[in-house]
Amino acid sequence: MSELWDRVTETFTALYGGPPTHLVRAPGRVNLIGEHTDYNEGFVLPMAIDRAIWIALRPRPDRHIKLYSLDFANEFTFSLDRITYSQEGWGKYIKGIAWVLHNNGYQLSGWEGVIVGDIPIGAGLSSSAALELAAAAAFAAASGFAWEPTSMAKLAQVSENSWIRVKSGIMDQLVCANGKQGHALFIDCRNLEMTPITLPPEASVLILDTSTRRELADSEYNKRRRDCAVAAAKLGLSALRDAKLEDLSNPQLDPVLPKRARHVITENARVLAAVTALQSGNLAELGNLLNASHASLRDDFEVSRSELDQMVALAEAHPDCYGARLTGAGFGGCVVALVRRGAEKEFSERVAAGYLAATGLNAEIYAVNAADGVQIIGHLDIAPPIRKN
Repeated sequence: MSELWDRVTETFTALYGGPPTHLVRAPGRVNLIGEHTDYNEGFVLPMAIDRAIWIALRPRPDRHIKLYSLDFANEFTFSLDRITYSQEGWGKYIKGIAWVLHNNGYQLSGWEGVIVGDIPIGAGLSSSAALELAAAAAFAAASGFAWEPTSMAKLAQVSENSWIRVKSGIMDQLVCANGKQGHALFIDCRNLEMTPITLPPEASVLILDTSTRRELADSEYNKRRRDCAVAAAKLGLSALRDAKLEDLSNPQLDPVLPKRARHVITENARVLAAVTALQSGNLAELGNLLNASHASLRDDFEVSRSELDQMVALAEAHPDCYGARLTGAGFGGCVVALVRRGAEKEFSERVAAGYLAATGLNAEIYAVNAADGVQIIGHLDIAPPIRKN
């Protein structure tokens, strides 16, 4: 983390001729279990991770936004007096947040900044939600309005749905804003109640990146959401949260809709069981639930692909792995695995070698820790975090 702190502040000073007044940090997330349940008003169990997007910034005397990306080596600028939609790559996320804040009555000031991150893009670790929340935090710092995590998460979801045009649920933004170090968040996506769940010290959470990517707006993500909405409507329900397995025999459902509904129904049950397993320290049961979640995503929700299935199979076959599943929307990206602490290196080497032999692709495998949510740092005379060797 201190490396990104150093890079973003040093680049800011060199680029703008003076130090920033604020730093903001917005983490990515990994979802342990509860996939495609958030927009069905169901249950999820994600955690914010210690990979994040950082913005160093200071206010401007005008109403312009000027932001340089270290990752893309380019600059994005626009005026707060003319927020118009266009496909502008990463910059459209910044503009979308300005748009939604303005529409909700926030008085915005201009600012200039430098942005950098270490969340893989398109990997299912919520780089887009992190970017949205980082932008919202930057506007709060520059404009002087109070930071309220859940309110900002809701507005970031509106931007994602209406500006970015991906009909995502609330989970990603909510956990990025409200994450708690050392804990997963059990979230009821109907009432947004959040309960921190302590993660077990005897297990590590590993990310297994398949080196495959997807673009949510161009994938079948929105189609899956429509399937769920249609299924709920035909069952006379406001959301599939309220569906039961016996409802699946309803003749109003065409052949594919019962499969979509079955995933949501059983996945909600798995999340509740996973919380109980974590609270009782039953890692074997938690692993079984992860494995069952992947099978359901593959067979009923049909959002997996051969590389994800191969990675999950290799992870499940390892004796020190409790369980594994695709994480994120699917169609590419990453697998999350729960692995016995101390076995991370041997597990990673064996699984990566097997994956390369099976697919010809190199996998990046690394451990992540549960981190706090969005942070706004306004006193930059403090020392950066201590480096870990």
